[in-house]
Amino acid sequence: MYSMVHITTSGVEESKKIATTLLEEKIVACANIIPKMESIYWWDGDLEEDVESILLVKTRSDLVDKVIDRVGEIHSYQTPCVLEIQIKTGSEDYLKWLEDALSGH
Repeated sequence: MYSMVHITTSGVEESKKIATTLLEEKIVACANIIPKMESIYWWDGDLEEDVESILLVKTRSDLVDKVIDRVGEIHSYQTPCVLEIQIKTGSEDYLKWLEDALSGH
């Protein structure tokens, strides 16, 4: 089984740093960065507005806990958004590539 992990970051540079680390450690096979989104959220009782980036990474579901832990270690946020989205199905060729890219881990 495979998963995509949705991560919000302070910007493109942080997304690239996290993506590179996860890829070099071979716990994800692919990373996509959406450079800019507007975020509105509650923090410490106040309504906050911010500009963030979205980092989407693809991995095997059994590696998600490692991804979550590693992101927590290197992320600049006190409470980063790191959410697993399970992949129920996909193109066979892509899922084979995903498995091959993660082989050995």
